[in-house]
Amino acid sequence: MPNKVSISRLKLTDFRNYAAAALTLDERHVVLTGDNGAGKTNLMEAVSLLSPGRGLRRAAYADVTRINAAGGFSIFAELEGMEGAVEIGTGIDTTDESAARRLRINGTPAKTVDELTDHLRVLWLTPAMDGLFTGGSSERRRFLDRLVLSLDPAHGRRASDFERAMRSRNKLLSENRFDPSWLGGIEEQMASLGIAMAIARQEMLGLLSRLIAETRETTPFPSAALALSGFLEGQFDRPAVDLEDAYADMLREGRYRDAAAGRTLDGPHRADLLVRHREKDMEAERCSTGEQKALLVGLILAHARLVGNLTGYAPILLLDEIAAHLDEGRRAALFDLIDGLGGQAFMTGTDRSMFSALGERAQFSTVAHGGITKS
Repeated sequence: MPNKVSISRLKLTDFRNYAAAALTLDERHVVLTGDNGAGKTNLMEAVSLLSPGRGLRRAAYADVTRINAAGGFSIFAELEGMEGAVEIGTGIDTTDESAARRLRINGTPAKTVDELTDHLRVLWLTPAMDGLFTGGSSERRRFLDRLVLSLDPAHGRRASDFERAMRSRNKLLSENRFDPSWLGGIEEQMASLGIAMAIARQEMLGLLSRLIAETRETTPFPSAALALSGFLEGQFDRPAVDLEDAYADMLREGRYRDAAAGRTLDGPHRADLLVRHREKDMEAERCSTGEQKALLVGLILAHARLVGNLTGYAPILLLDEIAAHLDEGRRAALFDLIDGLGGQAFMTGTDRSMFSALGERAQFSTVAHGGITKS
C-alpha cells in the first residue's frame, strides 16, 4: 500500500462562486453533495490547481476569479504531502497586468509550478471527459500527457519547449527563410525534445498496459488495450539517438511541404492515443456510451495505482459525478477500488444516498449558495 497524501485544510477566496470558503478535513475521502450549479465542481477545480497547469477545466486564470471581485483569486491548502506537512498557496492578482499565477510553498515563492509535484500528484475524471474516445486527437494527446506528467514532472517542460521551437520553425518557413544552419539548429532541438516526449509516452503506456493486464481479473470495469499512432510507429525499439536522427531527417526533408501547409506535419504533436475494449476486442469509439465510461473509469483507476506504485505515494483523486450512472452494486465495487488505492479521493454528486456504501470511510459536506457545510 502506498503512503497517503491528504489535504487537511482548504481555503478559497474569490474563486468562482466562492467569495470565501473553508473546509477542514481528515484523511478520509471527501464527498461533496448539492444541487447542480451549487459549486461542487468549482471546489474540485480549486484542488486540481494544486498541480501544474490550468486545472481540470483548463480555464484562463483571469476567468477563474469571482465576478466583481476586487482582486484576483487565492487557494490555500494544508496537507500531509510526499515530503511531509506543507502549506501551499496559489492564485493571481488581477492588478498585475500579466495575471500570472503565483505559487508559495511554506510561505516561500516557488521558482516554477513544477515544484508542486514534489508534494502531491492530482488526477481527475470529470463528465467533460466522457467524449474522450470519440472526440479529436488533440484531447487524447492532452489526456495522455497528463498521465505522463504525473509520473515524469519534466514532461511538461519538454512539451512546452518543443512547442516553442516548432513555432519558431513554422515562422521561418512561413517567411520563406530557408537558412539551413538556422533551420537545422531548430530542427535538432525539436528532434531531441520530440523524441524524449515520445519515449516518455511509450514508457508510460507500457507500464500502464502491464499493470492493467495484471489486475484485469480483480476489477469490475473493462480493461483497456493502449497504443500510440501517428508518429514513428513501430520504431521505438531503436536507440533514442537513431530516432532523433530519423526525426531530424523528416523535418529537413519536409520543409517545403510544411511551408505550403503552414504547419509542421510530422512530430509528437500529431500522435494519437488508441484505446480498445480488451474483452470485446473493439475500438473504444465503437463501444456504447456506458462501456466508454466504464473503460475510462477503469483506465483512471489503473493509472492512479501505477502512480502510487512508482512514487510510493497515492495520488489525490478528483471524481466529479462519478456515481451518477452506476447501479448500487457497481458503485459499491467502485468505492472499494478507490479505497484500495490508499489515497484521498474527492467525489461529487447530487444525492448523498449514492455514496452510502462508503460508510465511515468518507466525510460528507453539502455545497449550496457559495458555501460549504459539514453534513
